[in-house]
Amino acid sequence: MNKGIIIKSTGSWYTVQSENGEKVECKIKGNFRLKGIKSTNPIAVGDHVEYKMVEEETEGNKNIINGLITKIVERKNYIIRKSPNLSKQSHIIAANIDQAFLVVTINYPVTTTTFIDRFLASAEAYRIPCTLIFNKIDRYHLDQTKHLDELIELYQNIGYRCLKTSTKKNIGMDTLKSWMENKTNVFAGHSGVGKSTLINTVEPKLNLKTREISDYHQTGKHTTTFSEMFELSFGGYIIDTPGIKGFGLLEMEKEEISHYFPEIFKLLEKCQYYNCTHTHEPGCEVKKYVQEGEIAESRYYSYLGLLNEDEKYRN
Repeated sequence: MNKGIIIKSTGSWYTVQSENGEKVECKIKGNFRLKGIKSTNPIAVGDHVEYKMVEEETEGNKNIINGLITKIVERKNYIIRKSPNLSKQSHIIAANIDQAFLVVTINYPVTTTTFIDRFLASAEAYRIPCTLIFNKIDRYHLDQTKHLDELIELYQNIGYRCLKTSTKKNIGMDTLKSWMENKTNVFAGHSGVGKSTLINTVEPKLNLKTREISDYHQTGKHTTTFSEMFELSFGGYIIDTPGIKGFGLLEMEKEEISHYFPEIFKLLEKCQYYNCTHTHEPGCEVKKYVQEGEIAESRYYSYLGLLNEDEKYRN
């Protein structure tokens, strides 16, 4: 049996890179489904699989040899989003990730703290270390730069690694490259925040497609329609993902959500009630910390938003 890693998925075909570096186009068995995951895609980029070579007969009576995926190796982690088509199912973006980079812009387009917090909570839930990349810092005026520095201080105090970057000014590129080395990396963020440009700067040979931001709408135009994994010349891999819009928490119980906000989680034992939801209970240490400014209001409101989110986004 052959072994390899999924480096590209288009929905019906999967490109597998074998252990000797050969790329094989593969299909999956018709009844191939993963137990326990309601997903639109049973296999994702980053999955380790086993496959066999099979002959297929075409209409022209020519035999074509392709791969047939027969087994998926158990994942160490994965990251998902709500399926854009089926609200009650998830879409696995990537699997077996060493670290995630969330690319954030203060403007052109705006990345909200709600979006950042949702992504960080998901990364915490699936045990994926996450770094915040604050991009396009050459474009911001004084007030925007001040806001950016406040955000960096907020997230660094929680324990998240942050980096300022500008591809035009070559700021932060060497540091970003060193952090990516010999790891399987995933980049995420809204369309237009500069993911592809960042990737092209640290690894020019990839030459990923980029498009200018619409000045009128100040939103990005999607250039990636499926996830793809690329080998890095300096060691490791990078997974390029579609621009994430409706990113939400899935497969989580309400009582678990506070566990994925580190600054809230560490206060759980200090609350009067062991099952405190930090909303209405007396003797809640978390609410006290919010009132005293020890926990950022934006983080607390992100937590409340996830706690009260309509059930259809979670089932």
